[in-house]
Amino acid sequence: MAALRAAKQALRKEMKRRVAALSDEEKRRQSRVVSQKLFRHPKYESTCSHMDMLQLASLQDMETLPLTAWNIRQPAEDDNSREEALAAGGLDLILMPGLGFDQMGKRLGRGKGFYDTYLERCIRHPKGKPYTIALAFREQLCREIPVDDNDVLIDEVLYEDDE
Repeated sequence: MAALRAAKQALRKEMKRRVAALSDEEKRRQSRVVSQKLFRHPKYESTCSHMDMLQLASLQDMETLPLTAWNIRQPAEDDNSREEALAAGGLDLILMPGLGFDQMGKRLGRGKGFYDTYLERCIRHPKGKPYTIALAFREQLCREIPVDDNDVLIDEVLYEDDE
């Protein structure tokens, strides 16, 4: 277990270095390519230590949320006005964050396990696990990501390839 933890920590450092080495222009260019792939993806067009997925009314609604210490917008602790996805019928699709990804669906997160824990909750929901897609720069692709039994595989990684 200690060797796995050390391997993941070393890989996190390498992934951060690779992404930091990209110019802003290259990040924007690859982001445009991957965004277009996502918007054309059939799962995106679907109509249908604790983390919840809460409903937002609009992009403007999201922009009003306070920032956390990690610079992530999320509702305040006492905001009970938003419906939680699993209580409201489940999710069809989750866009998965990560530092690195491999072609087998293994994902290197930031080490806290929030998304893996949430996906386990989704798996137990009557609707089942939503389809999971990661959006990545080419530089975030790895030959293999070390995982353990708590790591949930993702379904697909979208990145700029040689199409």
